Amino acid sequence: MMEEFQKFGVEFVSCNEKFDTSTPMGRAMLNICIVFAQLERETIQMRVTDAYLSRSRKGFYMGGPIPMGFKLEPYMLDGKKTSRYVVDPEPAEIIKLIYSMYAQPQTSYGDIVRYMEANGIRNPVSKDGSWGRTQLGDTIKNPIYVQADLELYRFFKNQGTEIHNSPEDFIGTNGCYLYEDKSAGNKARVLNGQHLVLAPHEGIVPSDVWIAARVKCLNNKSISKPIKAHNTWLAGKIKCGNCGHALVVRRGNKGRVRYLRCVHRIGSHGCVGAGRLFANAVEENVLQRMKEHVKEYDVTSQPVGRQQNPLVHELNIKLEQIAAEINSLMDKVSSANSVLMEYINKRVSELDAQSKTYRQQLIELSATMSTPRHDMIELAERLDRWEELDYDDRRVVVDELIQKVAVTDQTVDIQWRY
Repeated sequence: MMEEFQKFGVEFVSCNEKFDTSTPMGRAMLNICIVFAQLERETIQMRVTDAYLSRSRKGFYMGGPIPMGFKLEPYMLDGKKTSRYVVDPEPAEIIKLIYSMYAQPQTSYGDIVRYMEANGIRNPVSKDGSWGRTQLGDTIKNPIYVQADLELYRFFKNQGTEIHNSPEDFIGTNGCYLYEDKSAGNKARVLNGQHLVLAPHEGIVPSDVWIAARVKCLNNKSISKPIKAHNTWLAGKIKCGNCGHALVVRRGNKGRVRYLRCVHRIGSHGCVGAGRLFANAVEENVLQRMKEHVKEYDVTSQPVGRQQNPLVHELNIKLEQIAAEINSLMDKVSSANSVLMEYINKRVSELDAQSKTYRQQLIELSATMSTPRHDMIELAERLDRWEELDYDDRRVVVDELIQKVAVTDQTVDIQWRY
């Protein structure tokens, strides 16, 4: 405001505060007051922002339109009054129908709109009952509807989303809130860098159906895909066979040859390394193993639907906790002295031993688990068209089939999901 006054030669005089900008002392006093006023304004703004972030990441209701399929009720969270969503049965059935339809590979938003209109199913949140593609897209991308389990935790973790709850909290019951980080981009298009929080309400859609629909949205060519690595389609899965840390791509021979290097070896020489590994050769080996694995899997004998085994869920949680602790220890390596390094090495060895025990138990349990027949058929078809698939589709296939690939210059050990 003062800059605007000065532009037009207007002097400002305040009778109460004795400011007179026509004099040097008056201008100095006014500028001092303006600085403190600006400080107070920014401090209030920061406090409001911090309070919003704190409440949102604890699962408090933060307002906004009530999503279709829910009603709002008063609720107490951490001894404080708030609200939460409760399932509204009739609209919830429409939500289930929308997800089950869109999870099918050939179904589009337009197909769903036409189906709703043809069958007289009105939109409960629209004044005229009509359906729109934009609203359907927003609904399908919203994790507020999902029954959050460990598979959902892994999905968002693999996408680079910051998750504010522990893996053991994902028990397949609650829905989720997804909050946008402006620096990361639009949360409808980019999941990397966004914030996921478990909500106090119950979800509506099973996680496998929700993930199938969300992956389909991510694979839409008009949407920017939140993939963090582009050097190999094994990124996030491939590990050093000696220490269990990630292998990353390094280029040699003026960028024409791709090698795989252990990050633990690169960062602190804490590992002897996985040996001389050519990325192309490892990818070809894994691709051939995937094709053989799918062919060996008798898709005609497997029932449709995944068996829910509580022990598998518990083991997966323990593996996630071990991975988180190892990553935390690795962050301390750069500033560690000899005593701390000795402790870190000892603790990492203990955690690695526990991890191997849990993985072996999972392998033994996998013989009793089943996977959807249509999923395996679709994966087999994608593997047959591997050269036609783009980078992101290959990542999806790998994520469906493989838990981890441990590699040295002598062995390639693949841990399958089923």
